[in-house]
Amino acid sequence: MFSINNNNKQNLSSSQQIRAFALVLFVIYLCLLFYVTLFAWNYGASLGAEGPGGRNYNLIPFRSIYRITVFSKDIMDPITILVGNIVLFMPFGFLLLFAMKQLKKVIIKVTITGCIISIFIESSQFMFTYRVANIDDVILNTFGALVGVLLFVFLRLIKRRVIIFYKKEAGT
Repeated sequence: MFSINNNNKQNLSSSQQIRAFALVLFVIYLCLLFYVTLFAWNYGASLGAEGPGGRNYNLIPFRSIYRITVFSKDIMDPITILVGNIVLFMPFGFLLLFAMKQLKKVIIKVTITGCIISIFIESSQFMFTYRVANIDDVILNTFGALVGVLLFVFLRLIKRRVIIFYKKEAGT
């Protein structure tokens, strides 16, 4: 009943296959991102008189970043929290840009999309979990998406230069 006609079968180019693979990785990354930020653990829980729990939020930019860096007992807490928020969104910028067909004028669009996803996550944490919704997380996540985009652009630039250099050497 079902058959594949090899004459009509379209082969994907290698760039289309790579974009498709990047898109699959991006979807897997989004699933993991939402799992980690909304379901996995309650590391960012607010601590009240009753212990962990209670909805809390911070809308003052850089307030929690300042508090984490000044009042932490050791250097590992700020590194874990601040760098972790940046690194968490680097794959977002990298993989989304990698999966896109058109790469012109998308740095800002991908970064803004990362910001919107971060706002969605922080809002969901406030409404549905007992975690802190924090504007500083949105700032760090957005910066992470931008770093991912810039990493992609940098690696693409290096790839082009290596290929051009290789072609010049092979032709000599």
